[in-house]
Amino acid sequence: MKNSLTASLAFALSAVAFGVHAAPAEPAAKTAQQSKMSTCNADAAGKKGDERKAFMKTCLSAKAPVVSVDKPMTAQQEKMKTCNTDAAGKKGDDRKAFMKSCLSDQPMAPVAMTQQQKMKACNTDATGKKGDERKAFMKTCLSTK
Repeated sequence: MKNSLTASLAFALSAVAFGVHAAPAEPAAKTAQQSKMSTCNADAAGKKGDERKAFMKTCLSAKAPVVSVDKPMTAQQEKMKTCNTDAAGKKGDDRKAFMKSCLSDQPMAPVAMTQQQKMKACNTDATGKKGDERKAFMKTCLSTK
C-alpha cells in the first residue's frame, strides 16, 4: 500500500511539473470559415439532398453576395445592378464602354464604323455610278464616313 501511495504521489507531482491538468482546455476561437459554415448550416435548416448541397455550395463560395436584410441598396448599387442587367451579352471593350456610359449617366458615344463597314455603305450609295464619277464619289465617301 505504501508503494501504491508513493506511485500515485509521484504521478501527481510529475503531472503538475509537466503542466498536465485534469480540467479540459478552452476551445479555440472559430476561424472565419468555421463561422461561415455555422451560419450557412443554420440557414440551410429544412433543406435536404441536392437542394441543400446547392444551397451550401452557393452560401460557402466567395461568389455569394452578402446583402443585409436591414440595409436597403444605395442608389449607386441599384444603378450598378440595372447597368449589369442591361449589359448582358456585351463583352470586352464594348461592355466597358457601355458600363462607363451607363454608370455616369452620359449618353453612349456612337460607335465608329470599321473600314469594311464604310466600304460596304459607300458601295451601296455608289450604285449606278461608273468610271471617274464613281471614283470621285468613293474617294469622298470613304474619307467622310
